[in-house]
Amino acid sequence: MEIPGFFAAIIIGLVIGALGRLVVPGKQNIPIWLTLLIGVVAAILGTLVAGALGVDETDGIDWIELILQVAFAAIGVAIVAGAHGRRRVR
Repeated sequence: MEIPGFFAAIIIGLVIGALGRLVVPGKQNIPIWLTLLIGVVAAILGTLVAGALGVDETDGIDWIELILQVAFAAIGVAIVAGAHGRRRVR
């Protein structure tokens, strides 16, 4: 991955994190920076899984890859929000 591709992946990951947070129902008591970090990780995981499935390079918008990325972000946000919420309860 070249430098412009790396920066593009980070920017896309930030958007994916926000979308993942919107998909998860209820209020998530986690900081926005953590949501964005989850999005970057989810974007990378979604791209890797899409590549393994052979659907990472298609004509037009890569809908399957995008859905995988948002799904990973939603799962990540739900897990971290659950763990973060339990840690704060005393």
